[in-house]
Amino acid sequence: MRFVGRMMLRRLLLVSAGVWCAANYVAAQPQDPPSGSAPPAKPDTSQPKPKTNADNAAQSAPDQPKWDPLRAEKDMEVGKYYMHKGDVDAAIDRFQDATEAKPGYAIPFLYLGEAYEKKGQKKPAVKAYQRYLDLYPHAEDGDKVRKKIEKLHKEIDTEKKDRLSKD
Repeated sequence: MRFVGRMMLRRLLLVSAGVWCAANYVAAQPQDPPSGSAPPAKPDTSQPKPKTNADNAAQSAPDQPKWDPLRAEKDMEVGKYYMHKGDVDAAIDRFQDATEAKPGYAIPFLYLGEAYEKKGQKKPAVKAYQRYLDLYPHAEDGDKVRKKIEKLHKEIDTEKKDRLSKD
């Protein structure tokens, strides 16, 4: 008797779930407006369209949450792809977005430093590397990053001296 009661209960649940799904499916279907209704209003063109950067998720979609670790991971993945491809500017955009999506996450700053260094922007590279070390002071590659910072500082000082001597 118990077995029959359980089977009936399961069937009832399955049928009710099916009815619920069907009702929601019908309710979600687009409906035509009534024939006597006014045409849709034209969009307001008095305001300029916002400039969108299709590659930066946080800026092109303002409804994105500030703290989004999954987006940060995806940005890191895409940024690494861009670095491998050679599109350093796009990689920088993605690494910066990752730092905004997960502010205490150190790894994007390491990759951001590498991207800036590859692009020849030494001061932002130093800043990114330093931020990496601030967030992750006991990093396994900390000594290597400190040496990079030191090397970049020497290059910046040499460039400054060269510029001053030319003037």
